Amino acid sequence: MVSNERRQALYAYDQDLWHQGLRFAGIDEAGRGPLAGPVVAACVVFSPGTQMLDFIDDSKKLSEKRREAVCEEVFRWADFVGVGQVEAEEIDRINILEATKLAMRRAAQGAPAPLFLIDAVAGVGLSGRERPIIHGDAVSYSIAAASIVAKVTRDRQMRALGERFPGYGFARHKGYGTAAHMQAIRELGPCQEHRRSFLKSFAPP
Repeated sequence: MVSNERRQALYAYDQDLWHQGLRFAGIDEAGRGPLAGPVVAACVVFSPGTQMLDFIDDSKKLSEKRREAVCEEVFRWADFVGVGQVEAEEIDRINILEATKLAMRRAAQGAPAPLFLIDAVAGVGLSGRERPIIHGDAVSYSIAAASIVAKVTRDRQMRALGERFPGYGFARHKGYGTAAHMQAIRELGPCQEHRRSFLKSFAPP
């Protein structure tokens, strides 16, 4: 459960920027660490003074059911929601950091904001000013909202990949390196959604 105090603190951070006359977007990603699937970024812009939504928080602190519901509210109330992603093959080609930046650039295309609040990542190459914030999804309301959209979008895709590639358990672990996932790779070998660059140090017995 997201405490009202925590929610108020997230909202207050953004509210202070609005009071300064700033127009900004929050950006976050999901899926930098998994062995399979895309990395997904989201960009969210709220109007100054937009009502504070319930349960906005770092996506990792919410249940899957709660994230799904909050994601729908973000799409309903935000002025702009952009989503960008980079697939496993491209991640292997350009590395995960560059892939994360590319996903963020894709998510931010057309965002009506000259300032971008970004969770941790610097030098993204966006069209406006960038303000990287360590643990930004625990600081900014807009970044927290973006973290939810990115996580929900990616989880939906991983459930779909679980149907396309049965046996790996993508719907359960979302591509992360769990014991069950590693065992599935040993038995089945990697599929086209696995990041080969992440598996280089993995040597099946």
